[in-house]
Amino acid sequence: MSSHYLVKFDPVAFSVFGWPIHWYGLMYLAGFLVGWWLGRWRARQANSGWTLVEVDDLVFYVGMGVILGGRIGYLLFYDFKNLIAEPSLWEMFKHIIAFNKGGMSFHGGLLGVLTALWFFARKYHKTYFNVVDLLALLTPPGLFFGRIGNFINGELWGGPTTLPWGMIFDSAKDGVVRHPSQLYEAGLEGIVLFCVLWWFARKPRPTMAVSGVFAIGYACFRSLVETVRVPDKGIDYLLGTNWLTMGILLSVPLLLVGLGLLWLAYSKKQP
Repeated sequence: MSSHYLVKFDPVAFSVFGWPIHWYGLMYLAGFLVGWWLGRWRARQANSGWTLVEVDDLVFYVGMGVILGGRIGYLLFYDFKNLIAEPSLWEMFKHIIAFNKGGMSFHGGLLGVLTALWFFARKYHKTYFNVVDLLALLTPPGLFFGRIGNFINGELWGGPTTLPWGMIFDSAKDGVVRHPSQLYEAGLEGIVLFCVLWWFARKPRPTMAVSGVFAIGYACFRSLVETVRVPDKGIDYLLGTNWLTMGILLSVPLLLVGLGLLWLAYSKKQP
């Protein structure tokens, strides 16, 4: 019998009046609550430029951006064939709101959030990157809990490994010992990136600098883990390679944007 840990969780945490409450949804809620608490703590600091009401409203805008952008991004980037299988607006709408079937894209969620932040910045008459810089500090806890949700769901597992911490995922239905890539991402994108950002932001930084560090850090950590992660369901390696995944491809422009933001932040061209 294998000594490796078998990952087999019930995705439903509990039920309320017969309505199933999934662990994945609870992880999203935990990420928002921690981010909200951190945002309010930041707002209470001297000369933060933020009020508690603004932070509360920001969390609402971010939530809408994450949910809609993440779901639409997943369908466009990873499940496009099913999205257009029955190309009626009603069928597409049903795919978008089918949150119970899983499937959320970080890159899609990021685009959704960046769009929502534009509306938020206009409402409160703030500069766009003043808002983005704050949100960059609040995002890693959400990434951490999201990856823990992936782990509980037994999805997005890694490739085969002989390392002693390898795990067998019941959802893979093959008994293969695999990298727990969800935990790698939780550690790197959640814990390590959080520490780097808050260490970097301990002193006043130029506008866009924190956002740049976040973009670079996420792109690098995500690409690193993608090298030991199985490509997303329905999408093989790209361009005939045995290493280029959609996650890496989408991280390249994010990396370039991060480098560009840092250059602008520390150049004389900063507005």
